[in-house]
Amino acid sequence: MMCRRGLQGYMKRYNKLLKELCCLAAGTVLMAAAVNWIYEPLDMVTGGISGLSIIIKRLAYNMAGRAVPVWLSNFVINIPIFIWGIFIKGKEFIAKTLFANTFFSFSMSVMPVLDPGRHDYLLAAVVGGVLTGFGLGLVFTTGYSTGGTDLLSSLICKYFPYYSVSVVLFIIDSLVILAGALVFGIYISFYAVIAVFVSSRVMDFILSGGKACKQVLIISPEYEKISNSIFSMMDRGATLIEAKGMYSHKSRPVILCVVARKEIAKLTGLVKDIDRNAFVVISEIREVFGEGFGQNRQ
Repeated sequence: MMCRRGLQGYMKRYNKLLKELCCLAAGTVLMAAAVNWIYEPLDMVTGGISGLSIIIKRLAYNMAGRAVPVWLSNFVINIPIFIWGIFIKGKEFIAKTLFANTFFSFSMSVMPVLDPGRHDYLLAAVVGGVLTGFGLGLVFTTGYSTGGTDLLSSLICKYFPYYSVSVVLFIIDSLVILAGALVFGIYISFYAVIAVFVSSRVMDFILSGGKACKQVLIISPEYEKISNSIFSMMDRGATLIEAKGMYSHKSRPVILCVVARKEIAKLTGLVKDIDRNAFVVISEIREVFGEGFGQNRQ
């Protein structure tokens, strides 16, 4: 019995590791495809170390007549960041990140650089953003990271905690995109920004598993009618929370309800039909699971 449990535990860990490596491989290949098939041939700098590497390639060719491969610059520039990260993030995290970055650089080195043609930059930006966002989403779901400006931003914030990682990352990537505009021109940089936007949206969708929902808080004296309508007309549950107004110091019930994005219009219409003066707060939820959502939703 003990031997069987040990074997089951080993197989579970093995299957988890295998799944992580498959997602990592697929993600880095998609990211490499975006760089080699779209960003590099079109001189589209979308930030990050890979974007900086595209700039270095052009500058090296202009000054020395010989281009430095993007994959090589990407790997070399990350080395000092990894060394710095060992002292702050720990060896285990950096080892996983180094492995992911090596896989990414290797994928770029073996994948041919294609010329998609310079006819439709908008389509190229959208496709590149989808590939990058999908790839990053797969990599991040495994707990790995490809390093680069993501890791650099988190390291900087250790010394400047009053700045958030997202703000520092935005500043660094913006500087890289600005440098790309100076080297390749402002025209192509506009499309690079589009690619970044598409990438972020696709990545958010992958990380949330398509389960992003809306949280709705409703304050109304007609809370019972609204709750009953949510049950009967939307087949959704609701939670009643007792709250207290800080100005009036009066207690009043608050309805908490979580619905899918496609249901939000129906819910707000339902509330307005019952009480047009109801106070409604709608906020984004990255992910939700449990009864009524995901696989449990019939």
